[in-house]
Amino acid sequence: MKVHSRLLNETDFKQMRKILLRDGPNEWNYITDESIDKQFQLIRDGKALAVLAEENEIAGFAILIFKDACPSMLGKYSDLSTIAYINDVVVSMSHSGKGIGSSLLQKAIVLAQNEQCEKVYIERHEENLASAGMMRKASFKVIDTFHDPKKRTTGSRNTSVLVKSTQTF
Repeated sequence: MKVHSRLLNETDFKQMRKILLRDGPNEWNYITDESIDKQFQLIRDGKALAVLAEENEIAGFAILIFKDACPSMLGKYSDLSTIAYINDVVVSMSHSGKGIGSSLLQKAIVLAQNEQCEKVYIERHEENLASAGMMRKASFKVIDTFHDPKKRTTGSRNTSVLVKSTQTF
């Protein structure tokens, strides 16, 4: 399985949307058409990259957003001009449990470092154990947890924000 970033075509975007909508939704994840459209536009504008896991087709991906295109709420933790943010990570159900998610995160960290980003942020539902394990394996550390009822509709309804320094990678 090759994990890399490359230029995307419209077929790639369609395949990514299909994987995200088919295999991404669960009680812990917050996925909307608006969020998908925004992420894809950031890629088209050169403000984000798709990190892909693929053989004959895309098996999973992560969206890595750079610097001032990152969510403004991250400004309370770091200067936006020095960070990257991983917005969505999804692996096709037919490839889950193979460590692909962790590989996508590791590659995203390397790409963020290449763009002179000092830190990489990611968030998850506080109780999403699968995501927690994947993020822990990639050495992300929880720095904040807050009540987020608009985004989190189940369980504690809390969002955890995690960070990984690119300097210690």
